[in-house]
Amino acid sequence: MEGKDPFAIAQMLYSRMLDELLTKTEDVGRNFPNEARNIFYKRADDRAIRGQATQEEHDELVDEGIPVARFPIPPKSGLN
Repeated sequence: MEGKDPFAIAQMLYSRMLDELLTKTEDVGRNFPNEARNIFYKRADDRAIRGQATQEEHDELVDEGIPVARFPIPPKSGLN
């Protein structure tokens, strides 16, 4: 990638990451905090999930030691 525009490289890498995230995770929507706990405490099958959580819910998950990450996902209509 030497000699390429750094912004173009970043955009390409972000696009690849987003594609992986959207195709290899299950969208559990607003049930994310509960489902993350269920997976962490072995009350549900281990799998990669994504969904929505408030800042407070996110902080509670982190405080419990549940590994979570925040990624902005653009709306489907905004994807090129």
